[in-house]
Amino acid sequence: MLVDSHAHLDFPEFDPDREAVIARARAVGMVAILNVGADLESSRASVALAEQYDFIYAAVGVHPHDARTLTPSGLEELRALARHPKVVAVGEIGLDYYRDLSPRPVQRQAFADQLALAAELGLPVVIHSRDALDDTLAILRGWTGNGVLHSYSGGPERLEEVLAMGFSVGISGPVTFPNAHRLRTVAATVPLDRLLIETDCPYLTPEPYRGRRNEPAYVWYVAGAVARARGMPAEEVARVAAENAARLFRLPIRTTDERR
Repeated sequence: MLVDSHAHLDFPEFDPDREAVIARARAVGMVAILNVGADLESSRASVALAEQYDFIYAAVGVHPHDARTLTPSGLEELRALARHPKVVAVGEIGLDYYRDLSPRPVQRQAFADQLALAAELGLPVVIHSRDALDDTLAILRGWTGNGVLHSYSGGPERLEEVLAMGFSVGISGPVTFPNAHRLRTVAATVPLDRLLIETDCPYLTPEPYRGRRNEPAYVWYVAGAVARARGMPAEEVARVAAENAARLFRLPIRTTDERR
């Protein structure tokens, strides 16, 4: 049983074979994929994918790279999209001071506006934070909802702070990389009930496929790396992470064996 809690299947990298990629996800036991918006166009596409496939759900939001594009009318469109029955989160939203593709004050305002939208609609958030954790957490301290720090990169020293705020931690493909010792420490210590696994496909492809396009079926390799870090079976990591995703995003899926 697997849930990929962060994918971008609407991206053009999947245009040649999207249906086959989704079929491979089903074949490995995927019970849900959360397809996450990055701007208004991809948020619309995410909702369209969720309408087409019963086990795909959508998040809608504007990534910090595109924060400068989030006009008042764009925020209204996000509000309308977020009311779709298969939209289960607002995201991905947050701050990115690594690339700085939108001015930092604009990023912070777009982040705050979308947090307010999530609170208004009672939805969790999917947060992108790169080289910006101090400001990300400062903004979140004034917010009362919940969500996940996707593809967590804050290191073990910030984990307690993140957990104290009630957030889940998303672990992605880099946990499989040979030198990712700090991330494996995070994977080993995050409480099991706060753990999500994800691909962020088409990016962050895990070993042994690093350097190629990522896809949801590869989330199994993330589960395996987390399991080795924790000294437990990969199947149990996959099951628990699926249950956590179902609870956080209120996914109407069966995540436990009927015999349990």
